[in-house]
Amino acid sequence: MVSTKFSSIETFDDLQNFVYRTICRDHELLPDVFPTTENVLRSASGNFCGMLFCLHGPRKVKFSAIWEKENNRILFYGPAGNRYQQIDLDPGCAYSAKIG
Repeated sequence: MVSTKFSSIETFDDLQNFVYRTICRDHELLPDVFPTTENVLRSASGNFCGMLFCLHGPRKVKFSAIWEKENNRILFYGPAGNRYQQIDLDPGCAYSAKIG
């Protein structure tokens, strides 16, 4: 699994775009061709704790990523459910403070 640092995500649109482009690049998919869905993740107490992103690829293959609010990181998963990459966002990133 690859782990890297990233710091230029400031809005929800930036986060969506970064996740989409990363999944397309990692799996050699053409950008802007496949649809995505997003779901809010909540803890057992109902507090906002992250976002689940899913790219619906060819032949019903799904690629996903989870943004964790508490750790401010994005975890990327392949179609078999294996985690293949982790992106740690800069703690000072304005985005993490704006959502939730």
